[in-house]
Amino acid sequence: MSDDYQIDIPPSFFAVYTDARQRLAEPIAVVRARYEVCEDLANHLVQQAQLLHHVEVPSEDEILRRIHAGLCTPDAGVPAGEAEWIVRRLAELLNWNCPPLGDSGDSPEPDTP
Repeated sequence: MSDDYQIDIPPSFFAVYTDARQRLAEPIAVVRARYEVCEDLANHLVQQAQLLHHVEVPSEDEILRRIHAGLCTPDAGVPAGEAEWIVRRLAELLNWNCPPLGDSGDSPEPDTP
């Protein structure tokens, strides 16, 4: 099978699926599929975050923390590493500073694909 994949996956997303030896913990096809889902979700959440910012919650940090908390619930269907990446990517898309999320403040920042 040829590798005609056209989307560049940023290093920050690869880091979600990379072990201590810098090897992928999942097959590349899985990582690609998960990246597309996460990138789509981050883009989809832009409008929701902007609406919250203008109507309900004036704090960008609070909005991002709430979205992160929602993504970390079992019903969200995303692992914790992906949830953090999605929120960091969302902050990047909104041009907001991302607050520390959860227990890990050392996760890589998303890079624009």
